[in-house]
Amino acid sequence: MNTEQLNTEYAIPGQLKFIQGAGGLPFIEVTTANSSALISVYAGQVLSFRPAGEMDDLMFLSEKAYYQTGKAIKGGAPVCWPWFGADPQGLGRPAHGFVRNRMWNVVATEITVSGAIRVILGLEDTPETIEIWPQSFTLMLEITVGKSLNLELVTRNTGAQLFPVTQAFHTYFKVGDISQVSVSGLEDTDYIDKVDNSALKKQIGPVVINEEVDRIYLGVRDELVINDIALKRRIRIRSGGSKTAVVWNPWAKISAEMADLQDNDYRNLLCAETTNAATDVVEVSPGRESRLVANYSIERT
Repeated sequence: MNTEQLNTEYAIPGQLKFIQGAGGLPFIEVTTANSSALISVYAGQVLSFRPAGEMDDLMFLSEKAYYQTGKAIKGGAPVCWPWFGADPQGLGRPAHGFVRNRMWNVVATEITVSGAIRVILGLEDTPETIEIWPQSFTLMLEITVGKSLNLELVTRNTGAQLFPVTQAFHTYFKVGDISQVSVSGLEDTDYIDKVDNSALKKQIGPVVINEEVDRIYLGVRDELVINDIALKRRIRIRSGGSKTAVVWNPWAKISAEMADLQDNDYRNLLCAETTNAATDVVEVSPGRESRLVANYSIERT
């Protein structure tokens, strides 16, 4: 994908430009009066978001992340679609679907009425995707960079038959020290504990992380807060079109085993994911669309 051509068609002088990023992949640099962001066109993935005046990024991005075709980028906000987790049909297809490891198309860039920058990336079915998942679709990711970061994933069924979707913004948040982090908004919520043979449990009090955590929370509220004492901030997550949320931290053993994480990275990351997972399956009828929304903002404490 030619960054020169992309700049000719979609750059916004002084605020948005396309660059050759890591691994030669096309990246989008966004700078506004309120914030800055870095977006990979490959994977349709926000890699960085930093409000003006903030020392630390909203997102964790691994220093050992892969930047190559066919590999997922470890960090930022990966898009899981059209399934979340393992292949639901057990056909050996990749976990979390096929859109986080392929090149997206740039559809549009614009300045919103509020002065934010909006980037729209898209995918549609091809003979290759139909071999993987035999459905006709268009998928749009609307990224709005302003005082907050807003992500909207829009699935449209362009075929003749209903199809089911599970999906997620598998977002990696940067934290100062995982031992000083808690997540509020999930109190008294049932969850599936993937670390304990998918046992159904109930959350008592805020979520704290002191071991490997991989949980799907059911029937969630539309707002969660990550409280980060070490970085003296709160990350507020507002969601739409979602009834489930995932909280994940690999902890020491898995972090050490992952080639694209450093051994101690688990101390500085937390995934709090806006999802349609487990029983929260979205059925999209022909000619209709579904929208998953996540909005992220930082508050100082």
